[in-house]
Amino acid sequence: MRARLVSGIAAGTLALVGLAAVPASAAPSSPNAALLSVLHGVPDLTVDVWVNGERTLDDFTPGSLAGPLELPAGTYSVAITAADAADASSPAIGPVDLALSNGSNYTAVAHLDAAGAPTATLFTNDIAPTAAGEGRLTVRHVAAAPAVDVLAGSTPVITNLTNPNEQVLNLPAGTVPASITAAGTTTPALLGPVDVPVVEGTSTIVYAWGNATATPSTLAVATQTIEGLHSSPAGVNAGEVGLVSDDGSSAWTFAIAALLVAGLAGFGVARRAATQRS
Repeated sequence: MRARLVSGIAAGTLALVGLAAVPASAAPSSPNAALLSVLHGVPDLTVDVWVNGERTLDDFTPGSLAGPLELPAGTYSVAITAADAADASSPAIGPVDLALSNGSNYTAVAHLDAAGAPTATLFTNDIAPTAAGEGRLTVRHVAAAPAVDVLAGSTPVITNLTNPNEQVLNLPAGTVPASITAAGTTTPALLGPVDVPVVEGTSTIVYAWGNATATPSTLAVATQTIEGLHSSPAGVNAGEVGLVSDDGSSAWTFAIAALLVAGLAGFGVARRAATQRS
């Protein structure tokens, strides 16, 4: 696979650069720029990604995460075509306009909606500093799959997480026990409780993508990390985190990738391994 993204726009010309598989920085180096990552979450379809009419990702495979790329703030027209299309005139998804603001961090996701139709969603990544000793967890549901509930102990603390929504939580670094059930139920637990790590000063974003109703299932997981969210140097207390974080929010945390996918698998589908980006 040749993975490329546009590095900037000058006089209408797109410059291309290679991608490095490294954790994303939190903010762009320029105050007049934004950071953009792209996740391919449409199963069984290798695609090309076009930005402002130029091919910028070639032979982009399902489960791949490209970026982050620093771009001048502005609006970009993005279209997704079958691999090796001559141009962007017959897109499988789009064209869609992505408005990128100064200093922000985004992930554009090509995925299936709840009914299994191709679509695209632009997520704004939370890059606010975390409190000393805390990390951030985000789960994004971008799969053709039903909703799930997450339990802290026997109590539902999040219900009906649906496509294309997310849940974000700041938690003390350590481990958190969580379990998941089918939406609207509290028993039996489809998985858990499972201990989940929370990394200080880092945002971990987990995507459940694919199609839970396909035969065989194409349900899978991709992971994105954003580092450098420390508010100040501080030691991290190891150990098990309680069910309530310092800001008073419930510490359910979704048991990251394995827990969410296993919950969806409880509807009678199988899980396959996903490409992860550290």
